[in-house]
Amino acid sequence: EQKSGRTVEGEVRKALSFMHKHPVDINAAGRTDSGVHATGQVINYVSDLDSIPLERYCRAFNSFLPLDVRARQVEVVDDGFHARHDARERSYKYYLFPSDVPEPHYRLYSDRIVRHPDMHVLNDMASALVGTHDFTTFSAPSEDVPNRIRTIHAACFHVEGPFLVFFIAGNGFLWRMVRSLADGLLTYEAEGMNGHDVAERLAERNRKLAGPTAPAWGLFLHRVRYENELLVY
Repeated sequence: EQKSGRTVEGEVRKALSFMHKHPVDINAAGRTDSGVHATGQVINYVSDLDSIPLERYCRAFNSFLPLDVRARQVEVVDDGFHARHDARERSYKYYLFPSDVPEPHYRLYSDRIVRHPDMHVLNDMASALVGTHDFTTFSAPSEDVPNRIRTIHAACFHVEGPFLVFFIAGNGFLWRMVRSLADGLLTYEAEGMNGHDVAERLAERNRKLAGPTAPAWGLFLHRVRYENELLVY
């Protein structure tokens, strides 16, 4: 449970229980910290409802959900499918809003920065993340995991409307890893570092070299891909 006591998982379970008239267990592709958003979360569950046609199921499901949680697509999967265990790749986007003036309607969905960083340098540093590395430097010290080695398939910065977006995709992520990377690379760019320096910081495996962790509200779970999907960027 999050500190507020209200979670996306809890709202989904509640909606499904109303629909089915009994509790429904769900499996989610991933968990997010309080304040983090998702536009591409995937869940699976067993439904015994046969009164709602598949083409109307999504609309029916949304009618039971609160307005800040929506189902975008519904499909039938094999009995053995598991949203988390079968995931081949997860991708995240971290939204930055470069501006001298705060915009109230962006404050819950991006992190404002006052300077406009050098995109060429940022992407040089992001490219150093691609491949298989030990990400201890950009992990939460308190996280208890067997190892901190992860494979990153793609990482870059790009402009999306008024936002500067850090995109990263890989086979898995450590707790707070993406937020640590987002803030860390911005800090490194401001200090005049480059991709070679990022590679050295990774090799050091020292959390103190990463700096602060970016705020939760700028992060979005963007997409989860499975075995039958091409990993094209």
